[in-house]
Amino acid sequence: MNVLEFAINMENDGEKYYREQAELNRDNGLFVVCSMLADDEKNHAALLKSRYENRVFDLGEGSDVNRVGNVFSGLVDVGFYEKELLGQLDFYRLAANRERESVVLYSEMLEEAKVVREKEGSRDVLLFEFLIGQEEEHLRVLEELVKLLTHAEDWVENAEFGNREPY
Repeated sequence: MNVLEFAINMENDGEKYYREQAELNRDNGLFVVCSMLADDEKNHAALLKSRYENRVFDLGEGSDVNRVGNVFSGLVDVGFYEKELLGQLDFYRLAANRERESVVLYSEMLEEAKVVREKEGSRDVLLFEFLIGQEEEHLRVLEELVKLLTHAEDWVENAEFGNREPY
């Protein structure tokens, strides 16, 4: 399996995981977030597939990848029955960690693509830079959601209990 095949599989697994989570959480706020992430992962897979098949792709708006674990393998379903807020917070943290791992993986692939570009030229550099930016944006959104939910859990209404960072 080459780098692009691995990345396509990872994005497909990510889409599948986020779609499953969206279905499990149709009745709460996770549905929208998971659906958005699934759509983005689907678009990323389409870009990678176009590149793999040597078709023109529009970005629009030395490591062995076989040794690197797929960041979406082995994840468990997140169900929210009792403490919805805590469940959502846990999910956002888990998803943020997966997005962080995706950024690291694509960064490694970008470095490999830069070496290839120096030797023979490569469109992969732009593609991996784009994907890194997309995954970093997902990470930023998820971390912001974690921060907002954490503030809601930790907030003490009486100001005499200490100084808090404004939000």
